[in-house]
Amino acid sequence: MKFRFLGLNAFEWNFTLRMPFRFGVITVRDGIQCVVRARIRTEDGRESEGMAAETLAAKWFDKNPGLNDADNQHQLRRTVEIAMTEALAAPAHTAFGHFVASYLPHVVACGAEGLDPLVASFGRALVDRAAFDALLRLEGLAFHEGLRADLGGFEPARLAPELAGFDARAMLAATPAPSRIHARHTVGLLDPITNADLAERVDDGLPETLEQVAGTYRHVWWKLKVGGDIHADVDRLCRIASVLDRLDRYHVTLDGNEQYEDVAGSLALWRAMQAEPRLSRLCASVALIEQPVKRARALEKGMDALAAERPVIIDESDGPLDAFVVARGLGYSGVSTKACKGFWRSLINLARCRAWNADLGHARYFLSAEDLTTLAGLCVQQDLALVSALGLPHVERNGHHFIAGFAGQPKADAARFLAAHADLYSDTPRGPHLSIRAGEIDIGSLAAPGFGSAVLPDVSTMRPMAKAAWPVSSQ
Repeated sequence: MKFRFLGLNAFEWNFTLRMPFRFGVITVRDGIQCVVRARIRTEDGRESEGMAAETLAAKWFDKNPGLNDADNQHQLRRTVEIAMTEALAAPAHTAFGHFVASYLPHVVACGAEGLDPLVASFGRALVDRAAFDALLRLEGLAFHEGLRADLGGFEPARLAPELAGFDARAMLAATPAPSRIHARHTVGLLDPITNADLAERVDDGLPETLEQVAGTYRHVWWKLKVGGDIHADVDRLCRIASVLDRLDRYHVTLDGNEQYEDVAGSLALWRAMQAEPRLSRLCASVALIEQPVKRARALEKGMDALAAERPVIIDESDGPLDAFVVARGLGYSGVSTKACKGFWRSLINLARCRAWNADLGHARYFLSAEDLTTLAGLCVQQDLALVSALGLPHVERNGHHFIAGFAGQPKADAARFLAAHADLYSDTPRGPHLSIRAGEIDIGSLAAPGFGSAVLPDVSTMRPMAKAAWPVSSQ
């Protein structure tokens, strides 16, 4: 089904974290969420509106130390501006056709302003998601139903020639309906492990330490950040293991967050972990290692030595659309899926995994669902809908831990989302909060018309997105 864009608007609002979160080179205490609203018209004259939401995250898309957090946010705003301008000028296409037609021109336009392909993906991801949300609402279909019906006209070989001959429609026809999914809790580099590690208490009734998180949510899956210093990383991992080893069962992913200079450094960390008796069970529980090497060097040399120990995936290196293809040739076996990078990108990479695994005769290549501070409401629900449709059993979730429920959003919005998605949220004395029981999230209510949400946020309570101050004069 082809459509044109009639209108695109971007809004934003501020949120504050209940406790600081450190990943990589940054400690986050507050942030801004961007909301894009799209209005479309199909070739038969019908009109519809849809939305998408995502955090303007500093120091992930671009970790250049010469740029401050505000510069990073302006980079992302600029990609949204460029993507909206392109979309409004585009002729009628299918939903995937819009992505195909815009991908290279968008990357080139962003590159001309010093924005790399990973940064560029943010703006297009929001526009594509808002448009597909509008299309789904127009047809009365949930996200998984829209994929099963190939509502978007998915033809991955148009951007990934190696998929010529792959049966994409058969893949989409088997898209699972949302049901339940494991939440993989992130333990950040500043997160307190026990009560003794608490410098000051939030005292808002929500878990603050790793011990409290484990006791409250009873996660089976965990994601552990490491910081690039082998001695400090091993010491911290031992303290984490002292808590996790009390659990009946657990699985771990290890996030290098680009903190190691090369493969040798990340392999040295793994060897040091194996040599530490207190990490025996934790090492045995590691399912994968995520982007341990800085992106500038991650795709320079082979990853075979570390990959022989555990599967290794790319995350920050997933900039150009063919990054996973390059990574595969170097020994990586996985790539992250994040709604902020684009849902069509995730589906293309899923098709690659299916095709490559079929050629091998066994499942080696895979997607891993990672989180970039997805907040309660539209943002987290669209990401959960995508991850569920990809058939993944667990997803990193940390937004609910660092942002208290719908904090920063209108109470009326929180009430509407709770009423429409009572399985996903719990009503607490502090307001609706993501509901995690025995480490799992019930997501059946995401099977509502639209992209993962039966309701949309009230943009009248937000401000128009600030005009991007980019490029900066020091660029």
